This record gives sequence, C-alpha cells and structure tokens, in this order.
Amino acid sequence: MDAFPAFVAVLIAAKVLFTLVLEDLNRRHALERAGTVPAGMEGFVDLETYGKSVRYTAATSLYNCAEALWSAAILAVILFSGILPALYNSLSSAFGYSIWGQAAALLVIGQAIDLADWPIDWWHTFRVEEKFGFNKSGRGLWLADKGKGAVLSACLMYPIAVVLLGLIRVPYWWMWGFACTFLFMLVLMVLYPKFILPLFNKFTPLADGELKDRLMSLAARTGFAAKTILVMDGSRRSGHSNAFFAGVGRTRRVVLFDTLIAQLSPEELEGVLAHEIGHYKLGHIPRMIGVSAILTFLSFALIGWLASCPWFVTSFGFAHDPARLAPVLLLFSLLSGPFLFWLTPLFSIISRRNEYQADAFAKRALSGDPEPLIVALRKLHTENLGNLVPHPLYSSFHYSHPTLPERETALRGNCPA
Repeated sequence: MDAFPAFVAVLIAAKVLFTLVLEDLNRRHALERAGTVPAGMEGFVDLETYGKSVRYTAATSLYNCAEALWSAAILAVILFSGILPALYNSLSSAFGYSIWGQAAALLVIGQAIDLADWPIDWWHTFRVEEKFGFNKSGRGLWLADKGKGAVLSACLMYPIAVVLLGLIRVPYWWMWGFACTFLFMLVLMVLYPKFILPLFNKFTPLADGELKDRLMSLAARTGFAAKTILVMDGSRRSGHSNAFFAGVGRTRRVVLFDTLIAQLSPEELEGVLAHEIGHYKLGHIPRMIGVSAILTFLSFALIGWLASCPWFVTSFGFAHDPARLAPVLLLFSLLSGPFLFWLTPLFSIISRRNEYQADAFAKRALSGDPEPLIVALRKLHTENLGNLVPHPLYSSFHYSHPTLPERETALRGNCPA
C-alpha cells in the first residue's frame, strides 16, 4: 500500500476507534448513574422516565458504534478493494466519456453509496426509535422517503456536476467552481422551504387563538417580521419535537412541529420561539453561511491542487487524466469525512456559543424571566429522552447544544456573550 492510502486507512481506523471509545465512555457514564435522578432534576423527571432515558442513551450509543463500524467498512471496501475505479471505468464506458457521461457515472456511484447506508438507517428507525416509541413511520413511508430523496438528489446534483466537470478547461476553474457551487447552495436555501420541504411533510398555518396571538406578538415585539407561523406534521414520522427556521429573506419561515405544540403550553412555546428568533436577530444564520462559504472555498482550492497531483487518483487505482475531474471529485467527497471529523469539536464550540446567546436573547425578550424557556427545555428533554448526564468529553466533542444543566445555570445567571 502506498503512503497516502496507508495514511487514509489509519485515519479511518482512528476515527472508528475514537468513536467507539467516546460512545463507551458516554454509555457507561449514563448507566452508572441510572439508579438516581440527577441532583436538581428531581422536580421534572421521575425515576422511571429517567431510567428510560438512560436505556435510550445506551441503545443510541450502541447504534452509533454499529453505524461507525458499518460506514468505515463500506468506505474501506470502496477505497481499497479496487471496486471504485473499476465501477467508474465501466460506467464511463457505458455513458461515454463526455462531461455528461462522467456526471452520470458520478451520480450512479453516489446513489449506490447512499443505498449502502439504508440497512443501518432502517435499523435505527425500526429497532432503536421504534423500541422507545418515537418511530411513527411505516415501512412504506420510509421507503417512499428514501426513494423521493434519491430522485431529488439526482435532479439537484446532476446539473451542478455537469457544470463543475465542464469548468476544468477554464483557467482558475476551481474559483469558478466555488462561485457556482456556493450560488447553488444559496438558491437551494431559498427553494428549500417552498418547494422541497413540502415534498416530505405537510405544512399548515398556525390556527388563530391564544398561541398564535402570543407568538405573533413576540415576533412584533422583537422586530421579527413574520407573516405566518407554520405547523409541520412531524408526528407522521416521529415522536420527537422541534422548531426551526427554513429559508432566507422573504422565503424565511418559522416552523413548529405538531408534536412540539402538543407537548408545550403557549407560554413555553413563546420561550422556544424567542430562542429561535434570537438566532436570527443575532446574525447566527449569516455567520454560519459565511463559515460555509469559507469552508467551500478552501475545499475547492484543495480540489484544484489535488487535480494537479497525479498521485491523488493513482493511489486509489484511477488513471491520471488532467481533462477528467470526476475521479478527483469522487475521491475528495469520500475522503473529506474522515478528515473533517476531527474538526467536530470546533464546530460544536461555535454552535454552543450561539445557543447560549440565543437563550440570553430569549430571556431578554421574555422580560428577563427565564422560567418559560427553562420549563420548555425540561419538557423537551423529558419527552425526547435526552441524556441528563452526558460524559463531559462526549458532550464537548459532539454536542451542538449545551447540556440542560449548563443552559439552566446560564439562564438563571449571566449567559455567555
């Protein structure tokens, strides 16, 4: 094995090993504390519910271990067995070596790789989530979602693949590739709430009444222009609950899961919406778009350099051809995951900081009273069987939100700026 493939193999193995160690730490940490409700949490969760949350944490942790091993095995087979260049050459020969044919080859290979993840995703949905009462999706709906997702992915990715492959002959092609890709991402953000989300879920305007009056009053009070608030039929697929923004500019929409509305009081939902508005008013969304732009630019700069390095493609069995960008794009997409995994803590730190700030905004929007949001967070943790005692190393690495005790402490004291 050449030096670079050997390095990649070590990196994949290190990612799996680190994942297994972290999951084991987190699972043991929860199980060792299963007999007693954590101090300060006795008032909102009973021992039976807490024990169920511990079992859910353990089951999810075992799934995460299986998923890490499954994904690593699939990736190793793809990269080191020789099947990838053989499949690409066969498909390119069948479709033709034009940019249209190369794009089609990339599309088929990408769909095949996604298909390989279906079994482990099926296990999570119909074994883990169903065991704990969260899964509401039948086999038919699950397959329909997968099918629609595959068709949608093909329709969206094929044109951008054609554009990128066609740019290879243009000077500084990778800069143009970045510009086209980032513009495509922005267009998707606009189209997503209006045309893509409705393919999978039903959205209805929030009914008139106390809840709508409260939420619209909050939006007006905080300077957030909201024409309507939409309710999504999340209960059709899952018992989990959530709220989120979708889209940008005039396409921006506030979306509440119907499960969230069923679980929280109007006052508590006001706290949740105040938190979401906080993300918008504090500029978190454009900042994350900016971070995405930087990462995309750096990725294309790296792709541009790798395209000029014969060893990158020949190390994995491809023939080097400066006029064909498809193998470089294919390998880069496969290898980026094991590399970016180690940046997870950095992204988690940024995300947790944003969550603290959004909580602080919500507290101010609620006239300095943190209790509606705190009660809402407690109920959501209970309903979603959240882990009340994650291992500190695990939460620092993986958690995009502070833990519940951390959020409560910040809300009752001085929230981080």
